[in-house]
Amino acid sequence: MSEALLAQRAANQAVPFCDMANAIRALAMDSVEKAKSGHPGMPMGMADVATVLFAEYMNIDPADPAWPDRDRFVLSAGHGSMLQYALHYLLGYEDMPIEQLQQFRQLGAKTAGHPEYGHALGIETTTGPLGQGIATAVGMALAERMMNARHGDDLVDHYTYVIAGDGCLMEGISHEAIDMAGHLKLGKLVVLWDDNHISIDGSTDLSTSTDQLRRFEAAGWNVARVDGHNEGDISEAIARARTHGDKPWLIACRTTIGFGAPTRAGTSKAHGEALGPEEIAGAREKLGWPYPPFVVPQPILSEWRKVSARGAQAHAQWKTRLAASSKGPSFKDQVFGDASKEIDAALTELKAKQFVEKPKIATRKASEIALTAINGACDVTVGGSADLTHSNLTITKGMEPVRPGAYGGRYIHYGVREHIMGAAMNGIALHGGFIPYGGTFLVFSDYARGAIRLSALMGQRVIYVLTHDSIGLGEDGPTHQPVEHLAALRVMPNLLVFRPADAIETTECWQAALAATSAPSVLALSRQALPALRVNAGDENLSAKGAYVLREAEGERDVTLLATGSEVELTVAAAEMLAREGVKAAVVSMPCWELFERQNDDYRRSVLGSAPRVAVEAALRFGWDRWIGDNGAFVGMHGFGASAPAGDLYKHFGVTTDAVVAQAKKMIAKN
Repeated sequence: MSEALLAQRAANQAVPFCDMANAIRALAMDSVEKAKSGHPGMPMGMADVATVLFAEYMNIDPADPAWPDRDRFVLSAGHGSMLQYALHYLLGYEDMPIEQLQQFRQLGAKTAGHPEYGHALGIETTTGPLGQGIATAVGMALAERMMNARHGDDLVDHYTYVIAGDGCLMEGISHEAIDMAGHLKLGKLVVLWDDNHISIDGSTDLSTSTDQLRRFEAAGWNVARVDGHNEGDISEAIARARTHGDKPWLIACRTTIGFGAPTRAGTSKAHGEALGPEEIAGAREKLGWPYPPFVVPQPILSEWRKVSARGAQAHAQWKTRLAASSKGPSFKDQVFGDASKEIDAALTELKAKQFVEKPKIATRKASEIALTAINGACDVTVGGSADLTHSNLTITKGMEPVRPGAYGGRYIHYGVREHIMGAAMNGIALHGGFIPYGGTFLVFSDYARGAIRLSALMGQRVIYVLTHDSIGLGEDGPTHQPVEHLAALRVMPNLLVFRPADAIETTECWQAALAATSAPSVLALSRQALPALRVNAGDENLSAKGAYVLREAEGERDVTLLATGSEVELTVAAAEMLAREGVKAAVVSMPCWELFERQNDDYRRSVLGSAPRVAVEAALRFGWDRWIGDNGAFVGMHGFGASAPAGDLYKHFGVTTDAVVAQAKKMIAKN
């Protein structure tokens, strides 16, 4: 920044820039000290960068933190959460009085150890695992461009800023994130890298020698290197990023961790523990901050509140444009509207057709058919796949792909990148305006698990289309055959795991997943064709109850057969075989355990009955004992799969109708 511009800005400021930054440093070290827990080093090191970003560039309105065209700020280095909490206090967020900072990391406080979406106003995303923040921000920046393509610059024109640390850039997910962002030319994404050369173990040269600027350049980013404690350098770099937005930007900010601490600055000792009274006293003296803990003088606080006033003005101007725009109604409908009636009507019509036609198709194909109805009924669903589009069947007729510089489509080719697919979908959902879904094989959900967990933790409506859900995929063998994945996903809180048995259940599961506005969903879908099993037509969504009696026994039950997905067919055949021998067996389909758990006791008892139970699933037993009891029987997998045609595998591993019949008889004999 030129000396003239610096002088002009200084004349407009009532307090020196360094005092604004030192307020962040003081609040961070005081809060961590009081908690005796936390990470003071990053907030102290990045205080200058954050001050320039917020004081000069960020468009936010703390009085309305969810304003759609606000700039997004993502603290990817989430351990430095006191940086964000200090900013929120200084900016005047109503839920962040000084008392919240004094309760940092305490039970019930909004100032959690890492930024948590929904816990405090203005937190755009939960950032815990390093790298997830920068990857989620890619989804936010992409959603901004997609919304802009629909509604124009007057209504959608904001930036996504990320503060990332060395750890974020070491994590493998960061490679997928920067590759995708560079390819798509997300020019309104700016990453401010806290280049302090320090990790927990010590200097970063213990574990990495990557030239990050060349790495980002190779992925199609613009890059710059600045002194992270020089106001002019930082401001000039951000200004350049905003005016040269043909590519995303990495700004490497060379900083000193724990800046101002007399003995710990620049060392790993500043990273993750309280500085202690003596070190803090020395830092106060060195920084020229003579004020008591948690005290920010009114002139400094007033200077920070000017940022909020500027944001409120920008917000008001945007509202005026929204009211005057011919695209205002469509924008409001997309962001604030509800397409559930149109979607439900389309799926109800599809289900009625399926009752008549009784298609024998793979549930992945049934999902494609359901998606055709969904995508035709609304324009807010955004699909994608991790390079398995025509295996996952996630694209439908008329869906144009999103391309570099052309963001009007509704389909995202994520490439072979499950990590970024999950995180980007979180970012798209958090941004607002879209419902994202994305596909890969169920076995590869392990790669997306970190993002799936954050989807659940944040309560985001993200739908994971996970096909090839069992040994039924056949010849690709045990590396591709999921046996433990259903159990691993079912144990995750606030995640709905659907495994439909036929086309009708698939349609119902999609309907239930879209209705779950505060939880993500997994649809585990078959590669192999499955027959239509639902006999009685009806409008009620039985799959939304989680489990239901598909075939009741004639008379009092002798045994109850429980199954999900492709194995429901086996239990129906087993029940028919048992009936010919005079054994009364009921068949229960359980497409979603989590929704079944939400039903009342009477309904669950009516479905499960009191007769002995046999569970059937081409996966491991783990978790089934809840439904079949300590003495229940299980027909399924007991280890990994093998490479062979699907039919041969089912026989080899004993997941057959005959095995179900044998277990049923054994259970009846025992009882």
